[in-house]
Amino acid sequence: MNKKVVFHIVGMNLTIIGLSMLIPAIWSFYYGTKDIYALLVSFLVTSGFGLLLFFYFKPGRKENEIHYKEGFAVVTFTWLLASLFGTLPFMLSGDILNFADAIFESMSGFTTTGSTILEDIEALQPGIMFWRSQTHWLGGMGILVLFIAILSITGSGGLQVYKAESTSLIDNKLRPKLSETAKILWFTYVMLTAFLVMLLLAGGMSFFDSLCHAFSAIATGGFSTKNLSIGFYDSSYIQWILTLFMFLSGINFALYYPVYKNKSFKSFYKNAEFKLYSLIVFLSIAFTFFALYRAFPENGFFDNILDSAFHVVSVITSTGFATTDYNLWPEVTKVLLFTIMFIGGCTGSTVGSIKVGRYLILFKQTSQEIKKILHPKAVTKTKIGDKVIEDKMILNILQFFFMFIFIFIISAIIISFQKIDFVTALTAAGASLTNVGPGLGMVGPMETYSHFNSFNKVYLSFLMLLGRLELYTVLVLLNPVFWKK
Repeated sequence: MNKKVVFHIVGMNLTIIGLSMLIPAIWSFYYGTKDIYALLVSFLVTSGFGLLLFFYFKPGRKENEIHYKEGFAVVTFTWLLASLFGTLPFMLSGDILNFADAIFESMSGFTTTGSTILEDIEALQPGIMFWRSQTHWLGGMGILVLFIAILSITGSGGLQVYKAESTSLIDNKLRPKLSETAKILWFTYVMLTAFLVMLLLAGGMSFFDSLCHAFSAIATGGFSTKNLSIGFYDSSYIQWILTLFMFLSGINFALYYPVYKNKSFKSFYKNAEFKLYSLIVFLSIAFTFFALYRAFPENGFFDNILDSAFHVVSVITSTGFATTDYNLWPEVTKVLLFTIMFIGGCTGSTVGSIKVGRYLILFKQTSQEIKKILHPKAVTKTKIGDKVIEDKMILNILQFFFMFIFIFIISAIIISFQKIDFVTALTAAGASLTNVGPGLGMVGPMETYSHFNSFNKVYLSFLMLLGRLELYTVLVLLNPVFWKK
């Protein structure tokens, strides 16, 4: 592995993270709070270390090419170091003093998980609160895509970094140059954020809260500025707007470019994954609504449909916003929410979990296998649209499913050693690995992860990283063969 080029790129990514700490410092200055010192020191330390790596490991011309090994290393080390240095504002400000708590909160931010150890979010100083939400926004589309879009210094090797970070099963390369693709994706990301900020402002949110919640919603993260999350606002308008934008953020971002290029929505209704995603969301909302309306008829038709739509979309997109405690809902709805937690949104979106694209391919493959049983001599191919899915990809997906479920089960067992109840241990492991955030039981939407011991907090942080980088990007670095020449 070419360590020089790896740490050179990681250094630049870390410098970007450090520079971004100046933005929440502006809010600290505006409100006149003391957390400005913590943010400025964090900026100096993070950027300084990033620049040190960048210049010390500067590769020569012949060493500038990177391959898959380097791509995996860049992605994993960037997320690890971003999360580690992301603890500085929390700890230096005094808002979070324990390292296990700080790394949990930081990792939850950058991986867009949205779970928290904070019992009183509203007690945070404004700069730290903004930094917390900003980590979502940076992690959502990917620090690395931002790096490629702005600098594009890695040549053709940048494709390896992009592939290692990108979650898409389908080629998202919209333009011949990778830097142009990254710019298009980030332009879409920024525009969705800007539109949501304006709509939330129109709904009565302050500019500060609008920014923080837009960062969380577009990144499908889930951090709120309020202890009661979105329930604090008690606004149907805000809930419907966030439901819409969470749903939009669960779509493959590559589908947006043809819309504003060709002024047509064909890219959506021709995309099989989007159609399956929409169908799953619609059926889940309908199922939840009928269960809620039967259990709570006094809430009325519109409140029940709003609660159903908001929480189904929040969970399936791994956002984790809440307006009510669904721990109190009928058991059948909790089973449904737990199930869709493992589905996720479309590939190429900011959503965590397994992704609809993988299910789509397995459904198609299952259909082909049934046809082979009925017609043994028939020659069949698994296709998504006009694209033939190779056997190698199908095998990779099956392996991914096995690893995902295996890690989930083992993690639930590990967490339960703290004498955590079954539902809490199971959903805490699932919610961390799928990057959903809140689960059920003691980690429900109105609860926090503060009661876990330090080991479990660090372990759950590791699960968040595994889920965000889709297992193999991290696991491959744990294999001794990876480090051999």
